[in-house]
Amino acid sequence: MNVEFINPFIAALVNVLQTMAQTELKPGKPKKKSDELAHGDVSGLIGMVGDKVKGSLSITFEESLALEIMNRMLGEKPDSINAEVTDMVGEIANMICGGAKNELGQKGYDFGMATPIVVSGKNHSITHQVDGPKMIMPFSSDAGNAYLEICFDK
Repeated sequence: MNVEFINPFIAALVNVLQTMAQTELKPGKPKKKSDELAHGDVSGLIGMVGDKVKGSLSITFEESLALEIMNRMLGEKPDSINAEVTDMVGEIANMICGGAKNELGQKGYDFGMATPIVVSGKNHSITHQVDGPKMIMPFSSDAGNAYLEICFDK
């Protein structure tokens, strides 16, 4: 998988959470992913389609981190994942993809973005509708972990 594609998504994720939620993410080591099981409790999934690119991105948060981001962004901390939290995760997925889209557009990779889908619950699955390798990158923070998955057509 081309780092030229991946790095803009990583940079956008780190920037969005730093700017919007004063949350610093420490990147872990990326690896290939072969299953569809999410590593956290709530995931935002967004598809991307263009002339040169077809892919999808998901961002998954552990419940503790999702609730803390909600608290830091909006000043309210629910007891568990609810509709407001899932809406926020969808918006974060949108902002990450939008940030990467701007950077990749400057390199000649233009694509449209689908409306994000949010899935939550213990042991939920994430299905990337793309026929290519999946990469997962873990991130840690003071409030919990996040997992960025990116998949592009071969």
